[in-house]
Amino acid sequence: MTFRPDTLALTALLGLLTALGPLSTDMYLPSLPTMTTALGSTPAEAQLTLSVFLIGFASTQIFYGPLSDRYGRRPVLLVGLTLFVLATALCTVATSMPMLIAARFLQALGASGPIVLARAVARDLYSGRRAGQELALMASIMGIVPIMAPTLGGFLEVAFGWRSVFGFAALLGVVLTAVVALRLPETLPATDAEPPTPLGMIRVFGRLIREPSFVVYVSLVCFAYAIIFVFISVSSFVLQDVYGLTPIRFGLAFGVCSIGYVTGTLTGRRLTGRHGIDPAIRLGASLMCLGGVAVVAVVLAGAGGVVALLAGTVIAFAGAGLVLPQAMAGALTPFPAAAGAASSLMGVCQMTFGAVAGIVVAAGLEASRFDDQAMPLAVAQLIIGTAAVLVFFGSRSIRIVARAGE
Repeated sequence: MTFRPDTLALTALLGLLTALGPLSTDMYLPSLPTMTTALGSTPAEAQLTLSVFLIGFASTQIFYGPLSDRYGRRPVLLVGLTLFVLATALCTVATSMPMLIAARFLQALGASGPIVLARAVARDLYSGRRAGQELALMASIMGIVPIMAPTLGGFLEVAFGWRSVFGFAALLGVVLTAVVALRLPETLPATDAEPPTPLGMIRVFGRLIREPSFVVYVSLVCFAYAIIFVFISVSSFVLQDVYGLTPIRFGLAFGVCSIGYVTGTLTGRRLTGRHGIDPAIRLGASLMCLGGVAVVAVVLAGAGGVVALLAGTVIAFAGAGLVLPQAMAGALTPFPAAAGAASSLMGVCQMTFGAVAGIVVAAGLEASRFDDQAMPLAVAQLIIGTAAVLVFFGSRSIRIVARAGE
């Protein structure tokens, strides 16, 4: 029996599929020192296992959507999951760091498919405010991963060794593959999609970017993701070197911020069910901006220390949790016949913008142009939050699309 729409089982499956990528990066981080020693490598080489994964994860999302628009969600998803399982198994038996780096790249190629296709499936089954509710619940599941994954990875590493972390991920991949094969129905509606050739993909993506509402929503997705990613990129330096947190306290601080994000997604789900996509995005963009203002004020005043900094960041993260799922729903709603391509393009834009923002903030820290080295992070949060507010309130198309899709 296949999973039916509007069931917790289907939502949990889609949420776990979107969490597969973050799980693959966060869970093995506590094992990096042990892994480096065991494979006779250096910390710089070990860091490549993360960088290569992110490159593969971001760059290959563009292909999964168009392929699924043409051949169906299930077969393309099963290909991605199978590749993930095989590559993760290869990570488990790696005998050298170059072998592990290569396996991590292949793992990323497989993991990038489920996040794209889970969003496409949600759009196949739901639209408008209902799609926003579903994506918000999926985002809540995905948001819990950064809280739990490092702890789980640390436990596995201590109890069974670093290879067990990849073994657990491979086992999870096998379970998800089996569930998709046995219980997930094909959700792609009958469509005459463009063939997944380079020219066909260019035509589809061209139609997407010519739609003003798509550009607006994807811009908001980028801003919401970037305000999280810049914190992830430099928070270890700012919180440990500037504010003196220990690694354990840093982990707790990161978890608190993640709870802010999850709270935002759950609030957005309820708000969208009652009032639609538009009010949730409006509140979220405003909180992102407010959080940025608060963080800059704290750093400038030098008052409140790390607690005040984290309080402002939690506000910004809650705003991102409100914006991200609803903006995704808004971007996908107008394109039922090209939901896969829209999800792919949105994912690439989201990760590329976040990566660029992270690089810029890291460069600001490196240049040390500020008296307070927490200031580059604070300024980045303020700029991103302000940009989200300006884009939302400066666009009429977003409100038109939100109402039309409900």
